[in-house]
Amino acid sequence: MVNMWKEILEQPEVLKKTAETNAAVIEGLTADLKVRDISTVIIAARGTSDHAAVYAKYAIETLTGIPVSLAAPSVFTMYNKKINMKNCLVIGISQSGKAADAIEVVKAAAGQGAVTMSVTNFVDSPMAAASQYHLFCDAGIEKSVAATKTFTSTVFLLINFIARWAQKEELLKELEKTPDIMKDLFAQEDNIKETVQKYRFMKECFVLARGINYSIALEAALKIQETAYVRAKAFATSDFHHGPFAMIERDMPVIVYAPEGPSSKDVLEMVNKLKDNEADILIVSNNQGLLELGNSRIKIPENCSDYISPLFNAVAAQMFACKLSLLKGLNPDSPRGLNKVTITR
Repeated sequence: MVNMWKEILEQPEVLKKTAETNAAVIEGLTADLKVRDISTVIIAARGTSDHAAVYAKYAIETLTGIPVSLAAPSVFTMYNKKINMKNCLVIGISQSGKAADAIEVVKAAAGQGAVTMSVTNFVDSPMAAASQYHLFCDAGIEKSVAATKTFTSTVFLLINFIARWAQKEELLKELEKTPDIMKDLFAQEDNIKETVQKYRFMKECFVLARGINYSIALEAALKIQETAYVRAKAFATSDFHHGPFAMIERDMPVIVYAPEGPSSKDVLEMVNKLKDNEADILIVSNNQGLLELGNSRIKIPENCSDYISPLFNAVAAQMFACKLSLLKGLNPDSPRGLNKVTITR
């Protein structure tokens, strides 16, 4: 069994552990934020961590009403410019904690008296040291280059923090149940193994979602790119209606994340439009009606909120990418040209 698959299966227990590990830090952080006049949140991240940042942007804005900006770290490291972050919460996200340019954003914010927080998988990392509050993924060593348990633990930590900050008790209760429910996805292994057979020879595909699950479309495309060497491109369905739709032709593979929730209506409109243009549609959903519209389908757990479905969709994406990589005779643990830690500045 490859490391990527082993680490996929570890995720429910990792999520339980990380929630316990960080409970006290989250309590202290949210208490601090209650007495601070936070006008903006700025998040600095790269790669898969940037997809977690997109998730956090949607969650913070919809749950707290505070606007969120995704930092351009090059402003700090390449252009050597300063921006005003005095009344901000500044969050750095890096699984390794070594993203040099994101660290510079956190350091600059700390120097201005902003509240700084980081999410990493290493308590002794430079990013953890640079921030006032550190949320520790506590996922153990991740041997596969492709991030699985570090990605979901990052997202899980972020939404636990945000739900506590926004005082959303129902969401916090749902989060407590999420790790055990996540195990239900592993029953989809045989279905996913069969599904990837038809995509064995694909060279390109589109990955679509709307709202908070757009973050997972981005993450799913990255997983397919790095493990199966497919030219996968992610779009929000709202954007795909414009110029990009012109690239759709008969049998073009399109993966659509379509969970129950606020995005269902818009996603249904896109699926029908794709069907009219004879695309090959793989639907990932917990809505039976939407699932039946796909040429292929992956079912995620039912009765989950829009803040939880991205976690299930992320795991489904990892399973799909891993099985596709193995079917193509590739090693998902060691993609060509990639290292586990990538340091940009």
